[in-house]
Amino acid sequence: MYIYNIKEKPCRTCDGASLFCANYKYQIVMSYLVDNEGYYGEFGGAYVPEILHKCVEDLQQEYLNVLESEAFQKEYHQLLRDYVGRPSPLYLARRLSEKYGCKLYLKREDLNHTGAHKINNTVGQILLARHMGKTRIIAETGAGQHGVATATVCALMDMECVVYMGATDVKRQRVNVEKMKMLGASVVPVTSGNMTLKDATNEAIRDWCCHPENTFYIIGSTVGPHPYPDMVARLQSVISKEIKAQLLEKEGRDYPDYLMACVGGGSNAGGTIYHYIDDPKVKIVLAEAGGLGVDSGKTAATIALGKTGIIHGAKTYVIQDEDGQIEEPYSISAGLDYPGIGPMHANLAAQKRATVLSINDDEALAAGFELTKMEGIIPAIESAHALGALPKMHFKPTDVVVLTVSGRGDKDLGTYLSSLNIEH
Repeated sequence: MYIYNIKEKPCRTCDGASLFCANYKYQIVMSYLVDNEGYYGEFGGAYVPEILHKCVEDLQQEYLNVLESEAFQKEYHQLLRDYVGRPSPLYLARRLSEKYGCKLYLKREDLNHTGAHKINNTVGQILLARHMGKTRIIAETGAGQHGVATATVCALMDMECVVYMGATDVKRQRVNVEKMKMLGASVVPVTSGNMTLKDATNEAIRDWCCHPENTFYIIGSTVGPHPYPDMVARLQSVISKEIKAQLLEKEGRDYPDYLMACVGGGSNAGGTIYHYIDDPKVKIVLAEAGGLGVDSGKTAATIALGKTGIIHGAKTYVIQDEDGQIEEPYSISAGLDYPGIGPMHANLAAQKRATVLSINDDEALAAGFELTKMEGIIPAIESAHALGALPKMHFKPTDVVVLTVSGRGDKDLGTYLSSLNIEH
């Protein structure tokens, strides 16, 4: 079922290309995007402690005004171009295309400054934080890519930066930890729970509760209380905007038959599908972390196993026991090791707008090695989960498929190398 929203209808002349065109009228439209109350169908909302109510309410009132302003758009896109290095290429993977019987394009977010899609979001959020007069930035991170991206923009804007990271992830993502420290961030290892992304997020929220006046929480994915899922998806939507223009140039049409991306919290996936989410011609395929298997008890396959609940300020699917207690997730991928899912993606799954596949550790590793050997691109293990979905698909030779390589694999070389005795 669609969500009914009141939205602006752009004029025929600019077709929505201008953010500032005044020749529009309001209409009721059907959309899978967020509604005016911060929900995607039954999922979303803002479930926060009283001490954070004003922070979240202020953000809800400010974010669209700032993000849609001419001054923000000018500075944001200038930084994306000159600092981040956008647009990221759309690369036709010829050997993989031949193997999987389609025309497979890779959206190369791994070539961004800092090595992943995360920088698109942190550049935008720190500009918003500065506008709101915040002087201290906190963040959570799993794989470390969001932490590095946050530390990077804090160095750029001369702001204090504190990054919370599970102690387990600190060990397996040592390179990114050292990058964050070199950039001037304080990295706080979290030793509660499974010592991974969920626990890092818990600690970041506790910090925010203690310092609500001067602190801005840069959330790295399409999770958390409204407006974060929508804000992050909007900032990441530069990905799908570029895909439209690049496909038009390469294929003579601005849409693919399939979009594919990995999904943990859901930011790279949200950005990949944003401009296509209401286009029924485009099929959406999301790859979540199966870990050792959906039924193994060692998994992060939230959509496959999750039940509706509240996690980190939003109503969504959560892996939980019969008493409603959140269970510890597991994945070889630090960035997908999360027991929840962004409410946008929960709704897409519930409404069957997206096909969600669980990719196990060994399938992701095999796919990462395959891309490396066949195309000379070493992907992050998160991205390898999306690649791991390719063998489960049945494409036609005429199908145009766009798969987002969300990050590069430098940070995961230790994991790849330690699996060699298994892979070979």
